[in-house]
Amino acid sequence: MSWRSIRDHPLRSTLTLLGIVIGVAAVITFVTMGAGLQAAVIGDITPKDEGNVYVWTAPEDQTGGSPWGQAQPVFTRDDARRIAELESVEDAYVYSPLFAQSVSHDGQTRPQQRGVIAAGRSYVDPDTIAVGRPYRDGRFEVVVNRAAAEQFREGLALGDRISISLATGQRINGTVVGILDTAEPQGPLEGLNEEPRVYVPIDPYYTATAAAAGEEPRFAAVVVDAGSAAAVPAAKRDTRAYLASPAADSGDRDEGLRYNLKTSRELISQVRSFVDRFTGFVTGIALVSLLVAALGIANVMLVSVTERTSEIGVMKAVGAQNRDVLQLFLTEAALLGVVGAVLGVTLGLAGGAVATFLLDLPLVYSPGWAAVAVVVGVVVGVLAGLYPAWSAASVDPIEALRYE
Repeated sequence: MSWRSIRDHPLRSTLTLLGIVIGVAAVITFVTMGAGLQAAVIGDITPKDEGNVYVWTAPEDQTGGSPWGQAQPVFTRDDARRIAELESVEDAYVYSPLFAQSVSHDGQTRPQQRGVIAAGRSYVDPDTIAVGRPYRDGRFEVVVNRAAAEQFREGLALGDRISISLATGQRINGTVVGILDTAEPQGPLEGLNEEPRVYVPIDPYYTATAAAAGEEPRFAAVVVDAGSAAAVPAAKRDTRAYLASPAADSGDRDEGLRYNLKTSRELISQVRSFVDRFTGFVTGIALVSLLVAALGIANVMLVSVTERTSEIGVMKAVGAQNRDVLQLFLTEAALLGVVGAVLGVTLGLAGGAVATFLLDLPLVYSPGWAAVAVVVGVVVGVLAGLYPAWSAASVDPIEALRYE
């Protein structure tokens, strides 16, 4: 009888269902987008990077934000060499961005205010090099990522010469010896965006710019390679002990600066926290549509009670109890909730697939949310139909039979 009532009023039932369908679909779509964004962030951590510890200095009162917000160049190459000699450390090298203005090739100039990275030879993951090899220390060689190679009309190829224009006015030439198959960052200190990047060896690029300025080369960070995630705690402990010792050249840093030693997962935890908050915010907005859908169901059920007052009187006259009438209308409301939730989950899964495809994110479904959506649909339907069902059950049969 409940299903027949829904079927006999197709337009009204469809409009009522749309509220739940849209609400559930929006929740599933946004949750899928959030899961895909988190997977993209976590996916940037390669097994090789699991064993890395990134060391930089920042003011004592700096909390959150980018590591480069107020990072100070205080480390020397001797610091990295001594850290690499620690028993718990496999390797260590300095790291610092070069403040560039542009990159030129074959008469074409492209802006490059950021994305020129000077680091040790092992910073660039060999597995990400599509063609060529890593750069070598002491040579004017560069490795470019896919975005940097493709920003020129003819693209970049092995052996091409590029010219890097620095903010100091210097121009440094280099030969392309490797091209990456990705535009993703090689480490979390670069950020998470896919953008043109040029990787160069510390010597001669960074040391040459420092020598031209008449300064001792100092670097913004040290990358400590512990070899594996299991060895990271020991590497952190020993590195921190060295930095606190008189042997550390970085010990003459300004007052108020503190050392930060973070792994990739720790560095991106802020991003994950933001993603969680963002997903929760937009999901909360989507849940408002479910509230609207509940009001729609309640309104339709109240109208249905009014339309079927005579029918209720006939049912009671032939022996139907209050609980039978209550069950009839609750079942009708629950059916609207279930059907709407199932359709909403289907639409939401499709919407999540389309959204992640357009945003170039991995598709990650959360089965738990689909189950929650169906349960919420049923609960919304039952709660919305509770008062109308109670109103129907409390109708006086005599008055109902006389109702026109």
